Amino acid sequence: MPGNKPPFDVDRRKILRSGLSLGALTLLTGCDISDNDTVQAMFARVSRWNNFVQGALFSETHLAPEYPEAMAVKNFRFNAWYHYNQAPVISAADYRLELAGLIDNKRPWRVADLYALPQKSQITRHVCVEGWSMIGKWTGTPLSVFLQRVGADLTAKYVGFVCADGYYESIDMASALHPQTIMAYQLSDQILPVEYGFPFKIRIPTKLGFKNPKYVTAIYVTNRDPGGFWVDRGYNWFSGI
Repeated sequence: MPGNKPPFDVDRRKILRSGLSLGALTLLTGCDISDNDTVQAMFARVSRWNNFVQGALFSETHLAPEYPEAMAVKNFRFNAWYHYNQAPVISAADYRLELAGLIDNKRPWRVADLYALPQKSQITRHVCVEGWSMIGKWTGTPLSVFLQRVGADLTAKYVGFVCADGYYESIDMASALHPQTIMAYQLSDQILPVEYGFPFKIRIPTKLGFKNPKYVTAIYVTNRDPGGFWVDRGYNWFSGI
């Protein structure tokens, strides 16, 4: 499946210096990261090991902590590789969610169609790879409900996402079917504002924030490793529990 080309130049060394996602890579804090082949090979080996360990520890019955509503932040932090005024503005009237890959019913979905699906709320902590976290109230449709509704092959390995801001991401099927993984249409009981991903973002509280794509315009199911925006630049793919 194609992914959109990022609209901004992202420097690999800057990304790596900013702090990698999990495990032994954190031991490199303060080191001068280079593009030396030996160093990159070491990154790849450690990342594969992280993926294996995290995948082995993952369980659909293991839930991220949920919090009382009083702890939910109203002014949630904006986070992207660009300034908030560069966030894509999507017209609800023109929007269509495209479907591809191992899905039976590939008809496009309008915003109104998505809003008509069953919804649930969760108050969970967003954990950023940069070292900050924030609790928010998110409301939307469990991704498992949507995948079942469109006839996705639930035995496939991966679910991938393409986004209007040039971002792209993927998760394993077990994470997609996790009960806390939702297509979030609201933040703090309000329609998702532009800067947080209107018309919806994928909210996965069992994974680091960069695994939670915004401005989703396409979902596909595949058995081929789709990679991801930051993963293709050195981050660990699984990045969860």
